[in-house]
Amino acid sequence: MTRNDPQVRCLDGAIDGTALEKGVERTLHAGRPILVRYDLDWIRLHVSRDELSRRESGIWRYRELLPLPLDVPPVSLGERATPVVPVERLGASIGLPRLLVKDESRLPTGSFKDRGMALAVNLALGFGRRRFAVPTNGNAGGALAAYAAAAGAEAYVFLPKDTPLPNIVEVARAGAHAFLVDGLISDCGAIVRQMVDEHQCFDVSTLKEPYRIEGKKTMGLELAEELGYELPDVIVYPTGGGTGLIGMWKAFLELRDLGWLRRETLPRMVAVQSDGCAPIVRAFDSGERFASFWEGAYSAAAGIRVPSALGDFLILDALRASDGCALAVPDGMIAGWQRLACRDSGLAICPEGAACVGAAEELARSGWIRSSERVVVFNTASAHKYDHREALDLPVIDPKLPALPQIERARERFQDPWR
Repeated sequence: MTRNDPQVRCLDGAIDGTALEKGVERTLHAGRPILVRYDLDWIRLHVSRDELSRRESGIWRYRELLPLPLDVPPVSLGERATPVVPVERLGASIGLPRLLVKDESRLPTGSFKDRGMALAVNLALGFGRRRFAVPTNGNAGGALAAYAAAAGAEAYVFLPKDTPLPNIVEVARAGAHAFLVDGLISDCGAIVRQMVDEHQCFDVSTLKEPYRIEGKKTMGLELAEELGYELPDVIVYPTGGGTGLIGMWKAFLELRDLGWLRRETLPRMVAVQSDGCAPIVRAFDSGERFASFWEGAYSAAAGIRVPSALGDFLILDALRASDGCALAVPDGMIAGWQRLACRDSGLAICPEGAACVGAAEELARSGWIRSSERVVVFNTASAHKYDHREALDLPVIDPKLPALPQIERARERFQDPWR
């Protein structure tokens, strides 16, 4: 394509800062992620935050802060901005009266993965790519399948065999080639590497190309705009591969350097993992810059069951630069936090979002988060995308008998059973 991307200055090897030519298809540099760097002077001259606010809602309103050439119409599924929802009752339950939820469940496939796949697929199409492959714990596969279908492209999706059934059905229904793997996402990743080598698939694994992170960055751009360009005190985010946390931190730095923020103080970032899979937490606590592989990974929250993250050092750098922290929550408590969060907010909080609610509660109890602070928890997907295997054991009414006495006998089962 003839590229009209004056907003992009260059690509950048994240591990050592090596400047790389833009407009060239790239994967990794020195085995580590590549980042897009922008010409902020050009952006400042050609667009303002007030102008952005007058555009149609959604990720594409930030075109000057994204790498897609400005004259290329994107393949889109009608993405719109997701809301920041005040959750007073839930906040009161966990000791954080100024709690907000950024609800990513409103995106086309019901998860935040749409943001990254929208950018990755569109940029790859510009390089003439029509075949994609991804390892996934669920939602990324659904997003790739959907965007590939919209583009008329081919998608190969590899999922651990215990992936939630709705995710598997979603991938297959969109026409992708779906394969279940008897292993973890790291095993799926090894298969994707073979597909890349043998069948010239474009690899959209986490941080294996520079563009998914730019899509995830729009979470931070949206959040800033929705809060009047005054960022919250704390952001609590579920962290597997870490693209969202890295992308948001990148967005905040770019907004600060553009001079668009009302105050330059950036949020303290909290990476939330499960005690069944916590490589980032272990590395953070030990002062390491890189995280070692987590053996025997498990979690009720599939999205954070990632035993090794290619961008581990970028996650850890962001946590430390923001005076943030990493926290592993007890995996066995995630289901209870999910019930509490759904009950006290009315939102369809996914297991990963529920882990963040639990982490926020623990940090509030310890005093690391003060009750006066404004805290944003990310709900990264809809609870409806997960199969709920727990036995609800709901009462059954016999219509041949008087209903009200049966209801009265059953009511005690509903008296705050999850706290």
